Amino acid sequence: MTNALFKKRQSRNRHRLATHGNRPRLSVFRSGKHIYAQVIDDVQAVTLASASTNEKDAKGKGYNVEAAGQVGKAIAERAKAAGVTQVMFDRGGYIYHGRIKALADAAREAGLEF
Repeated sequence: MTNALFKKRQSRNRHRLATHGNRPRLSVFRSGKHIYAQVIDDVQAVTLASASTNEKDAKGKGYNVEAAGQVGKAIAERAKAAGVTQVMFDRGGYIYHGRIKALADAAREAGLEF
């Protein structure tokens, strides 16, 4: 993955999010060892909920599909507790596959609407 292609996908995705509604966005960051998710309200510029595999109560390894699914479930529960049920999925420049897909599917199963 070259940085230029990543930035191109990222800007294309962020443009779509900015032009289609004003729901909070579920932003995902994937590193080599962990995965992080945040529900962000861009109008008020605040983070409403967050979850990651880097937390103390996270189970297992942080770099596999199962851990990403646990983060998806956790972010959905925390977002619902904050009063958010509908979000826009901001995958950044990452391809919708593997850990990103597992996180999104788990969040949908836990009750978030994309």
